[in-house]
Amino acid sequence: MPKTYSGGCQCGNVRYEVELDLAGVMACNCSRCGRLGSLLAFAPAESFTLLKGEDATTEYTFNKHAIHHLFCTTCGIQSFARGTAPDGRKMAAINVRCLDGVDIDALPVQQVDGRSY
Repeated sequence: MPKTYSGGCQCGNVRYEVELDLAGVMACNCSRCGRLGSLLAFAPAESFTLLKGEDATTEYTFNKHAIHHLFCTTCGIQSFARGTAPDGRKMAAINVRCLDGVDIDALPVQQVDGRSY
């Protein structure tokens, strides 16, 4: 069931709200996610609102350059990314570890073999 969450980076320079369903949280083993330990959930771009921090982020892309990994220039935390789903829709990839008040240990997590993409 979709719900609205607030989240952001560690220092507070990046803050957002997003409506998403945490039933589909995934852990990816690609070279980036595996190193970061991110737990991801995806939302349509229109369900994501960046409240502050557009000017406080820097971008990193790799592999197919389909996902724009944005991280805070002050604390270095990647709390979200922007990209395009395989069907062409714009989406936001949310690092669930950066959502306020979410019990990570209570979430079902699907393992995804991102190394194979």
